[in-house]
Amino acid sequence: MRTLDSIADAIVDCEHKTAPEGDGYALSVGTRAMKDGRIVLEACKPVSEDTYVKWTQRMRPLEGDLILAREAPVGQVVRVPGQPRVCLGQRTVMIRPNPSAVHPRFLQYWLLGPDAQHAMNSVAAGATVPHLNVADIRNLDVSSMPPQLAQQSVAADVLGAVDDLIENNRRRVEVLEEIARAIYREWFVHFRYPGHEDVPLVDSALGPIPVGWEAVTVGNVLELRYGKALKKEVRRGGSVAVVSSAGIVGWHDQALVEGPVIVVGRKGNVGSVTWVDGDAWAIDTAYFVDSKLPLRYVAEQLRRTEFLNTHAAVPGLGRDQAYEPGQRYRLG
Repeated sequence: MRTLDSIADAIVDCEHKTAPEGDGYALSVGTRAMKDGRIVLEACKPVSEDTYVKWTQRMRPLEGDLILAREAPVGQVVRVPGQPRVCLGQRTVMIRPNPSAVHPRFLQYWLLGPDAQHAMNSVAAGATVPHLNVADIRNLDVSSMPPQLAQQSVAADVLGAVDDLIENNRRRVEVLEEIARAIYREWFVHFRYPGHEDVPLVDSALGPIPVGWEAVTVGNVLELRYGKALKKEVRRGGSVAVVSSAGIVGWHDQALVEGPVIVVGRKGNVGSVTWVDGDAWAIDTAYFVDSKLPLRYVAEQLRRTEFLNTHAAVPGLGRDQAYEPGQRYRLG
């Protein structure tokens, strides 16, 4: 049996305490900053040079090294970038692939694949909190991995090109969404819409609004409809986003509601707003929105609405509270 340890130059555990926040000389990559195989820089903790030096005494992460999450969630894997400098956050392990034994980028894709994920989650499942120890990681069976470096290189190049395209498109979507939000703020918050110079303002429950506009409650213009439970083990994969109060959490082949869809957090992340372009399945920790208004407008308004927690033990949002007069829209 080939093990991960046999194709790695080093496998190094993280420090078992929280790095103190610093001036941003480097970034601490924790499990919350690892998503879909990439580092979410804005979710990393900035640390000082002193902390960076101390946290990298055993081995300093270099470009192309891999960081693997041991817990929460088990098995997420990201590559260390050239810049910025990074160190390991809690519950992570650094893997330095042996380039004569494995293509580093291919190893990341393989670790994110079904064989490795099943193996890691099977080992971790026995703990109260799913958790991998370093021995589990070292002993991970990599026998199903093609041993030829040439094959690994071709696969890594193809998958890498697709990944790079996805990342570029994600950044473009972020830019377009920010443009849409900026237009919303100009038109519906600051009232600087086309032709606004000729429209006087009048008093309302929200303060001055343009003549012809109306201040109404959330309940007047939309319905928050309950999501439906869909356990992880019955999700069959596909093009339908499964959405909780925390956002997209999986994929299914059957829709609860046709897209586009706005999902609002009901339990946990109260009032969170997730936009889905396509069909979706909102699960039972969330609502989905039914409205005759343009949904893009509704989504931006909901993002600016402060919903209050109505449950003491677990944060929750009741529909009656969401509909009450304190939550209002400005409508043109």
